[in-house]
Amino acid sequence: MDHLTKLEELLNGANNDIKNGAFDEATNKLEKIIDMDPDFGKAYNHMAYLYDVKFKEYEKGETLYKLCLEKSPMYPPVYYNYAVLLSTLRKYDELEELLNTAINIPGITKSTIYNEYAIMYEQQGKLDQAIEFYKKCGMDTLDKATLERAKASIDRCKLKKDFL
Repeated sequence: MDHLTKLEELLNGANNDIKNGAFDEATNKLEKIIDMDPDFGKAYNHMAYLYDVKFKEYEKGETLYKLCLEKSPMYPPVYYNYAVLLSTLRKYDELEELLNTAINIPGITKSTIYNEYAIMYEQQGKLDQAIEFYKKCGMDTLDKATLERAKASIDRCKLKKDFL
């Protein structure tokens, strides 16, 4: 088995551990991957996800997402995960910069990125911009649930506008 195959196999094991709630086991596998190959960016994304979502250690998660972007800038999942963290932390300038990069990454789901732009604008009270991006999200998807969520989000923004 070659080096890369071994790393991917360990990463898949860590993914399964995360899905099964075995976060310590996942962390151990990810640390092993990073020890074996410090340039294997995907491992940093998964580790960041654990620190961000499961352990609520946002600073550590942010540092690890940045490492993933540095090592594997063409890896789409890091953009989705890091965008949610930046949104949670209300770091809108950094978030907008990340989304501007993400939208041009091959393999990225554009509707997901448009939705993140929309959430960012909605959180800032820029409701017209949010509505425009929820529309882009809806127009770019083939998934009915995503389309319905975009429609509901537009309706929510229109309701909020009534308060202004």
